[in-house]
Amino acid sequence: MITGQRFPQNMSDAVATPEADADSLVRRALALHQQGELAAAATLCESALRSHPRHFPACHLRGVIAWQCDELPRAVQWLTQAVAMNPRSAAAHTNLGNAQLQSRLLEAALLSYETALAIDPQLVSALYNRGNALRELQRGEEAIASYDRAIALNPDQPGAHNNRGLALAAIGQPRAALASYERALALAPRAARVWSNRGNALHDLGEHQAALESFDKAIGLDPRDAHSYGNRARILARLRRYDAALASCDAALALNPGFAEAHMTRGIALRGLQQFSAALLSFERAIALKADYAEAHNNRGAALRDLGMLSEAIASYDRAIAVKPDYAEAYSNRGIALGDRHELCAAIASFDRAIELRPELADAHFYRAITHLQAGDFAQGWPGYEWRWKTSNSAAHLREFPQPLWLGREPLAGRTVLLHGEQGLGDMLQFCRYATLVADLGADVLLEVPQPLTELLSGVAGVRRVVARGEPLPEFHYHCPLMSLPLAFNTTLETIPSQQSYLKSDPAKSRIWRTRLGAQRKLRVGLTWSGGIQADDPDYSAHSTRRNIPLAMLAPLRHENIDFYSLQRGGAAESELTELTARQWAGPPVIDFVRLLHDFSDTAALVENLDLVITVETAVAHLSGALGRPVWIMCSFDTCWRWLLERSDSPWYPTARLYRQERPGDWAPVVARIREDLFRLATGGVD
Repeated sequence: MITGQRFPQNMSDAVATPEADADSLVRRALALHQQGELAAAATLCESALRSHPRHFPACHLRGVIAWQCDELPRAVQWLTQAVAMNPRSAAAHTNLGNAQLQSRLLEAALLSYETALAIDPQLVSALYNRGNALRELQRGEEAIASYDRAIALNPDQPGAHNNRGLALAAIGQPRAALASYERALALAPRAARVWSNRGNALHDLGEHQAALESFDKAIGLDPRDAHSYGNRARILARLRRYDAALASCDAALALNPGFAEAHMTRGIALRGLQQFSAALLSFERAIALKADYAEAHNNRGAALRDLGMLSEAIASYDRAIAVKPDYAEAYSNRGIALGDRHELCAAIASFDRAIELRPELADAHFYRAITHLQAGDFAQGWPGYEWRWKTSNSAAHLREFPQPLWLGREPLAGRTVLLHGEQGLGDMLQFCRYATLVADLGADVLLEVPQPLTELLSGVAGVRRVVARGEPLPEFHYHCPLMSLPLAFNTTLETIPSQQSYLKSDPAKSRIWRTRLGAQRKLRVGLTWSGGIQADDPDYSAHSTRRNIPLAMLAPLRHENIDFYSLQRGGAAESELTELTARQWAGPPVIDFVRLLHDFSDTAALVENLDLVITVETAVAHLSGALGRPVWIMCSFDTCWRWLLERSDSPWYPTARLYRQERPGDWAPVVARIREDLFRLATGGVD
């Protein structure tokens, strides 16, 4: 930002003294000062003061030189003495204020500027720098008023327009801030820092491409300005262009290794690239440079949660809140971590505090709803779940239709209703069951889902037509996202539509798989050990990493009376099987027909011919449960809300059995319990 200029307020009073010798020395000092020879000028001032210790002009100029040389304690000392010698000098009070402002003696600086203005109310430099002091004191409205007075007296000050913009941005007026920056640039078009500030205002207004162009302009004008690289990195991270953000952070840090904000943004980029340990180190480096950096403590908490270090994450959120008591986002994130640790009441209290501080904080409302759902409190959970559309992750997927949203109020007899899938494939498999209830109200039901689900879901009772997403939609009267249907039907734990099966495989495909598998001699078990990830969503990716189990850990399930079949899709997970098989691992041989599974109707036909499916929390779990097939689900400690807590069954799927981690990241006891139950089943024991 442009701050107080590095030259003194008017020094014309420096020769108004009767001491001829001292006057002569000061005149020579002023000439050297104007030529930039500050050390020689300072020497002459000190000579004058040795002759006349109370020589005001010499003392005043000596203090100004100390300020310009960043000798701030000495500058304050000299200028304080000068003010005592001539308390009616507005210039001396202003320059003392400048030294105090740079020394972070903000209240003292404000008093100095106000004293100067009491002497000379039209002193532009005092008005301008008073605005700077007020802005640093976070008294934004007063700062703007002071800048306005300075601009009224001298409209051609780019620094005043720029700093006015900073004050406007600080009080949440980015559009007005942008106008101030534009005025500053009209006066000083090559002011790189103003271009950077303009980019920040455009970022706050959501004009991301224009913001990037402004940052690039700033960098072009001043390639040595680390702040412009840092600001550019911040918006790139916001756009989830994490590689580019990381490169911009590295450029900033090459110029200024102590740039705490760039270390923090670098951590955000590394989180986005799923390099969670490296992200943690960047956040800790930012904190080492700036101990009271609340945002870095908050993001450090997120990285610790990514790594499953929940107690440490909560402590980091607590530190962020201690630094910034009104930090709503930190309270919200703290609630998420408490929920992961199964402390649901404490989590809800933390969300409540976040909402008290920021009533429109969508993430706090949404995660509070999820916590209620996990506790089985559907009455509060489903209404709050509608906040998902205002969160950053879901807002982009909100469907806008001219037809009204149906949430259970309007009668549907004779009406056509479009039910459209949202979120993951597993979510659609779980909630498509509600289509039958909508049809029971007399509606003509259309169902829109991704292509891999269309054939399978065409068999859902009550659905007249399934449309693949992206295809033209028929006419309809109402629409509803699938995951809003539990709200529409006021679903409670007791009223979940949990019939034994609501999906069926294609009989012809099932017969093909029966023939392909041949005569059964052993127990047939399907395996899925990994769910998908979203490369641009660090929170989802971290959770996916925690819910997945390395295939090598399932080696103890090998048994001579069991044939295992892979149901696993996804390049990385499929490669695990290929590599372990090539190394002749100690685990069970896994028969892999995945190349023949083109969509979920193919997978369903294979599952119909298996005795059991063992899976992590992924779409295969929902498919198996919806088909009414026995399914054992391995749940991470921070399990999804739909599996509730502290129960081994699921109200959503009567044929499901849940095997839960007792400690975060500890799969070994889960595998041991599954092995015991599976071997009992394989040897003809009672299941």
